[in-house]
Amino acid sequence: MTHSTTSVWEYPDPTRSATPLAGNSRYDVCVVGGGIAGLTTAYLLAREGKSVVVLESKPAVAGAETAATTAHLAWVIDDRFAHVESVRGADAARAAAASHRAAVDLIGEIVRREGIDCDYKRVDGYLFPGADGPDTLAKEEDALCRLGLPFEKVDRVPFPRRAPGPALRFPDQGQFHPLKYLTEIAGRIRKLGGVIHTDTLVTKVRGGSPCEVETKARNVVAAGAVVVATNAPFAVGTTLHAKVAAYLTYALAAEVPRGTLPYALYWDTEDPYHYVRLQPGGPDASFDYLIVGGEDHKTGQAADTDARWGRLEAWAKERVPGLGKIPYRWSGQVFETPDGLGLIGLAPGGGDNVYVITGDSGMGMTHGTLGARLVADLVQHRPNPLAGLYSPSRWMPGAAATLFQENLNLAAQYADWLTGGDVKSADQIPPGHGAVVRSGLTKLAVYKDNRGKTHTLSAVCRHMGCLVRWNPGEQTWDCPCHGSRYSAEGKLMHGPATSDLKPAG
Repeated sequence: MTHSTTSVWEYPDPTRSATPLAGNSRYDVCVVGGGIAGLTTAYLLAREGKSVVVLESKPAVAGAETAATTAHLAWVIDDRFAHVESVRGADAARAAAASHRAAVDLIGEIVRREGIDCDYKRVDGYLFPGADGPDTLAKEEDALCRLGLPFEKVDRVPFPRRAPGPALRFPDQGQFHPLKYLTEIAGRIRKLGGVIHTDTLVTKVRGGSPCEVETKARNVVAAGAVVVATNAPFAVGTTLHAKVAAYLTYALAAEVPRGTLPYALYWDTEDPYHYVRLQPGGPDASFDYLIVGGEDHKTGQAADTDARWGRLEAWAKERVPGLGKIPYRWSGQVFETPDGLGLIGLAPGGGDNVYVITGDSGMGMTHGTLGARLVADLVQHRPNPLAGLYSPSRWMPGAAATLFQENLNLAAQYADWLTGGDVKSADQIPPGHGAVVRSGLTKLAVYKDNRGKTHTLSAVCRHMGCLVRWNPGEQTWDCPCHGSRYSAEGKLMHGPATSDLKPAG
């Protein structure tokens, strides 16, 4: 069976024609990044009368990692409340739950206020034991009781088959269609006087009075404040790169008869865990899409992409009979923090007017939304009780072991400079594949297209000099250090790098 490597969120987007920035300009606030964090920030500030501009590198808003989400609107933390409590304390764990719940509420409030048709629903969430057994679930249950967070213990999850139990049921989660939602948010920003430039790659951000944002085309935007909301901690110094780790996560969407299982969010306790939800197949469709995700690994540190999608499919078939065709499969990139909470607020070393929203830790839709609310308050010089909880400059002594392990892993990737190549010469690369080839003191990223034409590039990532690796499932070059990704021909797809791979020579 063939699959699309685009996500299930395909939607006719009226903003799809690129409108790149041309010339220099001045605004109150410049937002870098047109995903949920950036657009929500711009929307909230535009409603308060600020002149805002959004700069998005892709041809359309929400065309990057937001388009790869599975769109769980959850206040239940991916890294578990037991973990947050252990590394940040009980008060922080409670505040994290409350802030994510407020994010789900805020999306619902915006949907109602603006009359947005985006399949927004409030649903239950279920946490159930995976192959790791019941111990993780029991530990989480104990933490929830200590923290006083709402849940109910139930006998099983409502899967048609292999429905494990007991499980924990959480009320007041949510789901929606992210591109329908954000397409409308983009339209509201424009109606409020905001400006959105797509196909505009930002290369530099300089704090000051005013701040300056420079693009690849050498245009400059001056602004009173800059919000960097680009998934990866881009253009805000090197400090944040030591606090996040890039992971790829995989997803597929399978057709199932409508009514096969209830609309809800489902998560198991494995590491990496599986996450499941339903999306309506359309107003006239007799099926829903069963969206199944999981099989995470460090970006650039696995070469079995097809096998991971295969394991997701097998996992789903064991639990949901009647699984139909699988028209979509894709991957997304998440940036994990040691304590499981986002890095949101003033960028370290950026001065008093450069802000960042990053470190989504698998909670991109709610971290992006609560981050927008928090940063909008900071830009307006309003106090926000969450500022300390999410501060990018915070110390994480309780998560020191995780921080050390992730940075040890990062440092180990530079050992690639000392090894041989994947193959000895480009002649050994079959059409449609890529490989790293040693050439003297350096290494080359060599891709041979299906016509047999060879594309030879430097294998050195343009961010911090790590060596990229070939991802055969998606035919990309992925950096195992900080998560930059490039097409087979070396075109930049995802930061923190800001330019293409160099041609060999």
